[in-house]
Amino acid sequence: QVQLVESGGGLVQSGGSLRLSCVVTGGSVSGNVIGWYRQAPGKEREFVASISDGAIRENSAAAKGRFTITRDNAKNSVYLQMDSLKPEDTALYYCMFGVYYRGQGTQVTVSS
Repeated sequence: QVQLVESGGGLVQSGGSLRLSCVVTGGSVSGNVIGWYRQAPGKEREFVASISDGAIRENSAAAKGRFTITRDNAKNSVYLQMDSLKPEDTALYYCMFGVYYRGQGTQVTVSS
C-alpha cells in the first residue's frame, strides 16, 4: 500500500518561504509521477507541479516561477520549495502518487 506523508506547512507572512516535504512509502518516487496539488476553502483542487523521470511540469498560473519541485530518490521524497508567498497561496497542499494515492496534506497559511 502506497502511503504519502506531507509536512512543512505552517503560517508565514506574505513574501516568506516554506519547503514542503512528501515522504512516500510502499512505492518508489523513481519511475512514477509525483504531483503537488492545493485546495483552498470553497475552491476546486488546483494542480501545482509534478515530477517524474526526466520531466517536470508546473502550473504557471499557480507557481509563477515562485515554486520549485525537486525529488530525492535516496529518501524517496519529493519537495516543493515555495518562495515569495502570497495570501492567495493559502490552501491545503497535498501530494499524489500517480492518480490514485494521496496524502492527508499540510496546511499553508500566508498572512498579509
